[in-house]
Amino acid sequence: MQSPLSAWLVKHGIIHRSLGFDYQGIETLQIKPEDWHSIAVILYVYGYNYLRSQCAYDVAPGGLLASVYHLTRIEYGVDQPEEVCIKVFASRRNPRIPSVFWVWKSVDFQERESYDMLGISYDNHPRLKRILMPESWIGWPLRKDYIAPNFYEIQDAH
Repeated sequence: MQSPLSAWLVKHGIIHRSLGFDYQGIETLQIKPEDWHSIAVILYVYGYNYLRSQCAYDVAPGGLLASVYHLTRIEYGVDQPEEVCIKVFASRRNPRIPSVFWVWKSVDFQERESYDMLGISYDNHPRLKRILMPESWIGWPLRKDYIAPNFYEIQDAH
């Protein structure tokens, strides 16, 4: 089964991969990092002008990192929104994904949080810096292979 959006992307030669549908019938599409910004612009023009949320997660210790975008298109009224979930996977060694801040401004703090917690660099983000952790913090706390500093050793050093 293919969603209308996936069929439209195929028709226009836009490379993506369907990862299936969730329990609500929302399709998840995988996009390559190097294609993400141009596809984001296309989706915006196609009508997905509302970014509901962005988050990120560590797929597995030593594995890929994922940046997830939930987009909504309201063409036929607010009671019939079309939704899609986009996943962009990045290498753990150099996790770089184009920022979509210039497409959806609401992603500002969300991409910053993903950077702060997982170390994903969002290229061309205007203010990519830590948002929850102190600037001096070393490491990415939500990575599955993260080793937290010993709190008592930190206190003894002061």
